[in-house]
Amino acid sequence: MSQAVPLEPPRRLLSIEIDGDEVRVPEGATILDACRSQGVDTPTLCFADNLTPVNACRVCVVEVEGARTLVPACSRTAEDGMKVKTETERVERSRKLVLELLASSVEMDLTSPDVHRWMQEYETDPDRFGATMPELPAGERDAREPGHHHDTVDPMVAEGVAQPIKIDNELYVRDYSRCILCYKCVEACGVDAQNTFAIAVAGRGFDARISTEYSVGLDESACVYCGNCIGVCPTGALMFTSEHEMREAGTWDEDEQTVTSTICPYCGVGCQLDLHVQDNEIVKVTSPADNSVTNGHLCIKGRFGFQYVQARKGDDPAARKRRQRREARD
Repeated sequence: MSQAVPLEPPRRLLSIEIDGDEVRVPEGATILDACRSQGVDTPTLCFADNLTPVNACRVCVVEVEGARTLVPACSRTAEDGMKVKTETERVERSRKLVLELLASSVEMDLTSPDVHRWMQEYETDPDRFGATMPELPAGERDAREPGHHHDTVDPMVAEGVAQPIKIDNELYVRDYSRCILCYKCVEACGVDAQNTFAIAVAGRGFDARISTEYSVGLDESACVYCGNCIGVCPTGALMFTSEHEMREAGTWDEDEQTVTSTICPYCGVGCQLDLHVQDNEIVKVTSPADNSVTNGHLCIKGRFGFQYVQARKGDDPAARKRRQRREARD
């Protein structure tokens, strides 16, 4: 006998105005939801459909009639009769400045094509803030404590976040020269997905950074190497070791990659895996954010346990991996 399909209780429809056009959205929807339903292009960096909005980047701000300040569209709930403007001079100036400030101190070259398009549309000029200081020695930013002032190397040079890449495991690398503090990795490690709480934001002001407890290494932290932080990172600050090594060697080519969907073989949960394949080798694994089983999140086995697939007859996968790393270094 067939069973009834559980349905959510109906939600009241609200009427709001976006750039002069009336939009009807269900109660509880955000301004961003309303903008997307109308095809209004709204830039976002810290927002993800499978994470709780944290209003960190402020690049999605819009103007709401009666509000003193610009409001983040990703988290502000729509209200009946609300009037929203997304293309005012104030909004565009704010979005432009946010993108410029980020690009002036952080490497943005691996962000999505949408981010590059927004930077062009808003005619950003990060160079107007001046030259950026050279890369800091390894561990210097991690050692800074809140409230402790540090001397500037040159008052005419803007401080940046450039620092050596952290390679302390075989699964993924951490390049915080690309980190924009969007909080996505913190949310994925916390209540939104893994509930491990291995990382958080340490420091204050420009010294704020993503850190493990007491800045210990990943192997000493609570990290379970699920890689869900990688899955939500928008800038390439967190990256598969395989992708990092191929980029270093100049062989990474997304145009030559195919994506094949399958089911994870490790347990009975049935997580969907998207296998990214280049030159007949799996180079990374993701999962769709809208998948009802995973919501885009995986465990260590699903995300990183693909090396056995690539074992060829008479081939030693471990030896081949070591050989590839040597070739990448050379």
